[in-house]
Amino acid sequence: MGDNLVAPEFHRKHRRTMKIYQQLVLCSVITATLAPNGCNRHSHDLSFRELTRSEEKPKVIAAFQPWFGDADHIKIGYNSNDPTVIHRQIEEAKKLGIYAFAVDWYGERHPFLDRSYAIIQQLAALQHFHVALMYDETEEDDGHATEDALTAMSAAYQRYIGPEAPGREAYLTYHDRPVIFVFPKRGNTDWAQVRQVVNQWEKPPILLYKDEPPSQFAAAFDGQYAWVHPGPKGWTSDGSEWGEDYLQAFYKKMRDKHPDQIAVGTVWPGFDDTRASWSLNRHIDQRCGKTLEDTLRVFTENNDHSHPMPFVLIATWNDYEEGTAIENGLARCGSSPPPSS
Repeated sequence: MGDNLVAPEFHRKHRRTMKIYQQLVLCSVITATLAPNGCNRHSHDLSFRELTRSEEKPKVIAAFQPWFGDADHIKIGYNSNDPTVIHRQIEEAKKLGIYAFAVDWYGERHPFLDRSYAIIQQLAALQHFHVALMYDETEEDDGHATEDALTAMSAAYQRYIGPEAPGREAYLTYHDRPVIFVFPKRGNTDWAQVRQVVNQWEKPPILLYKDEPPSQFAAAFDGQYAWVHPGPKGWTSDGSEWGEDYLQAFYKKMRDKHPDQIAVGTVWPGFDDTRASWSLNRHIDQRCGKTLEDTLRVFTENNDHSHPMPFVLIATWNDYEEGTAIENGLARCGSSPPPSS
């Protein structure tokens, strides 16, 4: 990808006033994650940034959807291929102390998303921010999942991670190895084969799987991350099941069964997929910010400071189709509205 992806317009200033309720919720986040300062309405400098000042504290990552402006998704007032939009989003995330975006990415299967990612990484390098790929596994059961993953990993190394990749200094690493999140679909990828190939990279990547990988491919992964889930009772019509049992089980599993693997804690504000074309009418009530606070509380209770989790993942920065976005506000009574254009 060439430098022409980043238009000169991105240098223009974009500022948005942070609402006081955002500051209050952010303060609760910091308090829950070891910051010694108490919450008050005058702590305007408090943010997730406090979490990134020590290697012993988790770096805050936000899952990022790069597909808005594409015809397959809803219109929300901006285009994810627009460098001015990406520049603003990075600056806003940095104000919250977010360290990196984990960007949904399908490789060459979705050129619009690939172009968005290229812009994000180039701007992240210029804006002293970080970015990682969240590779979405092939959904169709057509026998090409492994081939698609191998092609995608090759492209990722050449364009974004390898020694000649532009903006590679912005790519998220852990112990000097690039981090790749894997979002499974049907689980038909031969990840053992993929691991064998990526181990030939200059620095083999850390592969993180959502929840538990198939047992035959468990050795291919370095860790697991949690994702939005209501728990064993399933989705309820009133959205009251916000995922506590699921999260407690995830953290216990990582402690007891996978103590040598990387565990990535996850927090979310709620869930509502009614805007999505794939909607199954699933809901987790935001409870005016209480769901975010409670998922953070569970993370804190399970973050052993003698063996701390290196990352905490926010699901999500801007998924307006599934109602998990924090971009336009952290504490809401109801679903997440799209931002104004």
